[in-house]
Amino acid sequence: MHDVVISGAGPAGSHCAKVLAEAGYKVALIEKDTNWRKPCGGAVSSKIIDLYPQIKKLNTPKITRAKLYSANFHSIERQRAPGVYSTIADRLEFDTFLRDIAIDSGALLFDKHMSIDFVTKEDKKVGIKTKSPDGIKELNGNILIIADGMSSRLAVRAGLRPKWKTEDSILAHCEIWEGKHNLEEDLEHFYFETYKGYGWLFPLGNNRFNIGCGIVGDDNFNYKVADFFNQFKNDPNVKKNIPSSNYKIIWSGSCPIHAEGVMLKSLYTDNIMMIGDSAGFASPITGEGIYYSVFSGDAAAEVAIESLEKEDYSGEILKKYKSHPIVKQLSKTFKMHVGARNYFYRDNGKKLNEMFERAEIDSEYRKEIIDKFFGK
Repeated sequence: MHDVVISGAGPAGSHCAKVLAEAGYKVALIEKDTNWRKPCGGAVSSKIIDLYPQIKKLNTPKITRAKLYSANFHSIERQRAPGVYSTIADRLEFDTFLRDIAIDSGALLFDKHMSIDFVTKEDKKVGIKTKSPDGIKELNGNILIIADGMSSRLAVRAGLRPKWKTEDSILAHCEIWEGKHNLEEDLEHFYFETYKGYGWLFPLGNNRFNIGCGIVGDDNFNYKVADFFNQFKNDPNVKKNIPSSNYKIIWSGSCPIHAEGVMLKSLYTDNIMMIGDSAGFASPITGEGIYYSVFSGDAAAEVAIESLEKEDYSGEILKKYKSHPIVKQLSKTFKMHVGARNYFYRDNGKKLNEMFERAEIDSEYRKEIIDKFFGK
């Protein structure tokens, strides 16, 4: 019997497991495949680096600048304050890094275990049933935390939310390439399309970089992400940074991301909480989710600790998760992102073009726009 069983050992699940294990609780961490690399740009914010200073030991670039392009390639560039930087990580390496810290803190990893259902006794969900090469296993716990991604079957079976629809999602594709390029090691590039689409070029160091794109919402019915990726990588403005025609593809992958923020009422029920991508903690503009996922896991761990101390696992106490200051702030941020996204793409990207064009010649307006995108 475990105090907490967590399904999913990505950033949300691993961080939540770490916090709980450090508090002295018995934590089971379920992962279907620790060798799986999530299709993702791999942007790791400065706040995550503050939370995990061990990241500084990884061989990843220090990102101090970000450049955003409108569909007609007007641009704005943000420079971080001195000494402040984010980084770009290979998700396989980064997720392993966080997971290992959780294990070192005392969490018990169940690798190659796919969560298939809940263990139910007397109409109460008391554990998570997994399937592994060794057969079916039941992992029981006082609190169950769902952290196994947007396509989580547990989220649906818990009755917390329905299966998410394509029109509410970002469909993303990305690849890691190796070869000589013109990307500056401290600068990430982000490109907006005329329709609800975007692309990125992120340096990884050692002559590697992450290239990818996403299509947002109902435009997934009008465009195919594979076609968009081919168009994006061959665009002359993008080719300025990646001029070779013979890059080595190290890895490629695609995945959906929920793009409408979190539904606060869907985050918990009796003895169950939901965090990370499975709950919608990802930016509706860019799909970025590491920062949001980690801090959702942090909030859930805090509430779980109080629940365990009181030996009360009811929804009445777990509802503190949805009203946690971190969760409320992230939910508010996502609502703002949805509104901003819909404005950016209005009139085939005309609004964003106008904003960036004006920002190129008006320094005060440029600062205002940068603050809107990145925060002050």
